[in-house]
Amino acid sequence: MSFRMSITSRLVRRAAGFGRAEDGTILIFTAIMLITMLVLAGMGLDIMKYETTRTNLQQTADRATLASASLSQQLDPEDVARDYFEKAGLADKLTMVRVTTAINARTVEVEARAETNPIFLDLIDRFEEATLQARAFSAAEQRITNLEIMLVLDVSGSMGSNSRLTNLQSAAREFVDTVFENDTENRISIGIVPFNGQVNLPENMQQLFNRQFDHGRANVNCFDLPAAVYSGMSLSSATPLPVTGDVDTFSPTSQSNSFVDPANTSETSGATPREANKWCPPRSVNQVVPPTRNATLLKNRISGLQAVGATSINAGFKWGLAMLDPAFRPQQQALVTAGLIPAHLNNRPYNYKQEDTLKIIVLMTDGEHFAEERLNNGYRTEMSPIYFGDSDNRYSIFHASQVDNSNSTRLCNSRPFWVPHLGQWQSRAWRGSSPSGSACYNPSTATTGATQQRWDQVWQRNRMQWVAWQLYARPFGGGQTRMDAQMNVFRARTPIETMDSQLDGLCDMARAEEVIVYGIAFEAPENGRTAIANCAMSPSHYFNADGLEIRSAFRAIASNISQLRLTQ
Repeated sequence: MSFRMSITSRLVRRAAGFGRAEDGTILIFTAIMLITMLVLAGMGLDIMKYETTRTNLQQTADRATLASASLSQQLDPEDVARDYFEKAGLADKLTMVRVTTAINARTVEVEARAETNPIFLDLIDRFEEATLQARAFSAAEQRITNLEIMLVLDVSGSMGSNSRLTNLQSAAREFVDTVFENDTENRISIGIVPFNGQVNLPENMQQLFNRQFDHGRANVNCFDLPAAVYSGMSLSSATPLPVTGDVDTFSPTSQSNSFVDPANTSETSGATPREANKWCPPRSVNQVVPPTRNATLLKNRISGLQAVGATSINAGFKWGLAMLDPAFRPQQQALVTAGLIPAHLNNRPYNYKQEDTLKIIVLMTDGEHFAEERLNNGYRTEMSPIYFGDSDNRYSIFHASQVDNSNSTRLCNSRPFWVPHLGQWQSRAWRGSSPSGSACYNPSTATTGATQQRWDQVWQRNRMQWVAWQLYARPFGGGQTRMDAQMNVFRARTPIETMDSQLDGLCDMARAEEVIVYGIAFEAPENGRTAIANCAMSPSHYFNADGLEIRSAFRAIASNISQLRLTQ
């Protein structure tokens, strides 16, 4: 009995000890965790294998579509796409190639699939015989849309330095060839707006606007744009536009009480106008070229550009923008009718944001704004008080303030004509000789033998400073203050700050209408670089170029215009 109880108690104690033992549990838990970690690591390897395969497929697909969609690609686009996959060892993975061709575009779509057989996922019953399928899809398109391009190019005097103009001409000619290269459907037009202090139009184009004070001077077809036109993108043919005077307004001259003969054509005479100092230099080579597809014409005009004058970036950009605006369509129609531009441009410019149209401005300057000067009304084509002697082409001027009408004696003794080459007042206009000192002033005969001049005739022969000094300041004792005051009577200036603001406003409007503006600051000072950078569509559309870098800038722009783009 006691023996049985002893055996029983021993068995109970051993069973209880076995129940309390943990060594087996730890081993089992460790085994399970190890297996789990191995499976998870294996799954990670399976996923990495899948992602590597997928990435290779996608990159091959992207390269294939980009190459085969190119309109310059002469081979069959489907063959090109398949060749890319074959070269990558993935020919059997390509499941679809679709090519869509339109008159002005080519789209290529490819799809590829590759199965990856996982190793570790198969260890889990749930993923028995599992597969991971890598899929790649790519579509690329090159489209020659309707491109309306304006080259707005600085031809101011500073462009003559450091071979800037030569480098520009080479780069711009190459740009024209590149952009037109694949356009067989006449969808691209390019126009040129050369600018210095003003923008000079060809005569037949100037006639399309409501010109005022036209002096008829050959090759001087600029307009003094009213400030109000900078508030919008268009330039209405109904807006009165004063023709820029053919006048030298900003060259220095010596304020000497001695007479300087305007007949002396020496550049140092202080009297003879300098072409480079005119806001609208009379040069046909720098005139606007309306939109065309004639590459030879464009390149010839680019080659003929000459560096002269001041800098008004705002005016150049305004004209470039106006010629892209749909409101310019009637003027373009008139140019087509006159046979001056191709008939296929008849219905252009197209509307803003039209789906199949891009409007582009390439704006280039090497300078910064220079305060614009323009004639005030009353000193354009109106009659002046200045007379030209019929016999010897010498000047005199009538000053009404010198006429005393209080009685007949004082009227007789009036000496209202100033004769600058004599430095004296006299009773009648100069006509080759002086009257006697006692000769009466007679209004009805005082101008016999002399021809009254219009202001535009005066400006063609004389610098404004000469007129202000010799005919207005010097007769009354001279003085810089008197001369400056007279200059301000003749002409007005547009402050640089205003010009900067006008350009900024136009650039903002262009951006809002999705006009793509590329800006090139070509060895420009800081203010010029800032103005161009602010006008460009984005930082990637701005180029700061030196020397031959301008060619790289134009190449990049041309490439960007016709670049391929991934659509998906």
